[in-house]
Amino acid sequence: MFPTVIPHGRTARRLGWAHLPPLARRAVERRLGSPVVDAVSQDGGFTPGFASVLTCADGSRAFVKAASVKAQRVFADAYREEARKLAALPPGVPAPALLWTDEVADWLLLATEYVDARAPHRPWRADDLAAASTMALTMADTLTPAPGVGLDSAVAEFASWPALWDRIAHPRAGQIRALAARYAEVVAGDTLVHTDIRDDNILLRPDGTALLCDWNWPIVGAAWLDSLLLLIGPRGDGLDVEAHIAAHPLLASVPAEHVDVFLALILGYFAASADQPVPPTSPHLRAAQAWQRDVIDHWLAERRGWSDGP
Repeated sequence: MFPTVIPHGRTARRLGWAHLPPLARRAVERRLGSPVVDAVSQDGGFTPGFASVLTCADGSRAFVKAASVKAQRVFADAYREEARKLAALPPGVPAPALLWTDEVADWLLLATEYVDARAPHRPWRADDLAAASTMALTMADTLTPAPGVGLDSAVAEFASWPALWDRIAHPRAGQIRALAARYAEVVAGDTLVHTDIRDDNILLRPDGTALLCDWNWPIVGAAWLDSLLLLIGPRGDGLDVEAHIAAHPLLASVPAEHVDVFLALILGYFAASADQPVPPTSPHLRAAQAWQRDVIDHWLAERRGWSDGP
């Protein structure tokens, strides 16, 4: 287990309902069909945009995101892209349904259905991992072949990542770079892959099923990639993910070398990202990336049988 002081579920600095301009609030209430009487900020994740469960006077609820097109353009653009991709998902994908989008007073507004759910426990528990893993398998089945949403391929998306190892200080940088350089033969596929499958994007419902949120960064690649990415958090929290892989309908048939290549590739991303300055709008982002870096580094070394030395 890799201990952490990251405040899971409280990592974002978000705007509250009162911080939205009056025109934007009125637009939200008009689209929801009833005045908002309660707003509960959802403070997981690492972006500063508004993200709250809104309860209306008529008892209805919805999850609403908002970002200023001027002051938060990067996040407004991300929400716009998320809405475009959500709208294109086929029936049966375990994701909250898109209700509507709007742009009012230079604010991008996005609403999805409210889901009675919770995030996975941290540290991860075996039952939560089982539910999330079943969700990932449903995604892989439902999203193969990938719907035509104009997405980049995994091969193109990750093309620059092996070279990150040229500037990462690591006793085995050369060996890991050599592994990562073989990524194209490993990640190619025709499945829509979410790529951001982690605890703060997962909703676990009372019936034991799970949904996945924040469809900002999907690509087209191998069907098993999300199932492996899901295991970073559980591995860091002490669960036996190798036993999970051995019993997994998708991962059990993936060559061990392919798993190592993909771990080497994403290790470079987290190592390089963790070294960047801490953004003022997301004080816990680099710590979370550094934690994932350390988890993957130890995992890959264990799988390769490497000692501490180069």
